[in-house]
Amino acid sequence: MKIILKEDISNLGYKDDVVEVKSGYGRNYLIPTGKAVIATPSALKVLAENQRQRAHKLAKIKADAEALAASLEGVKLSIGAKTSSTGTIFGSVNAIQIAEALEKLGFNIDRKVIVVKESVKEVGSYNATLKLHKEVTVEVPFEVIAE
Repeated sequence: MKIILKEDISNLGYKDDVVEVKSGYGRNYLIPTGKAVIATPSALKVLAENQRQRAHKLAKIKADAEALAASLEGVKLSIGAKTSSTGTIFGSVNAIQIAEALEKLGFNIDRKVIVVKESVKEVGSYNATLKLHKEVTVEVPFEVIAE
């Protein structure tokens, strides 16, 4: 079934995308929770008109995301964590701690846009991907050090 997304959903699409999903997923989860609507011909016309009217706003949002990505180039984070004698972290480093480290440097980044691909459970250097816009992503290296 074809649906129109009302918000960004990871691994599915971004707001106002028309995507194909299984009917159970659409009818039992996405539509009742307000995350999507059925892509009827009239809904598609309304979507096209809304996108036409918002085109300049979306261009500004993308330009802001590109400017933020340019300012994040070259930033290297250092995150302290309690470790055992072997260098293993008690717990793990996640997106919340990366967002807090970025905020200390003056970047106000939502933790939901930060993706850490590998599990960070040891001291060392890693990379985090920041999905600032659907067309703008930036890699931020961070190092986990023992406190």
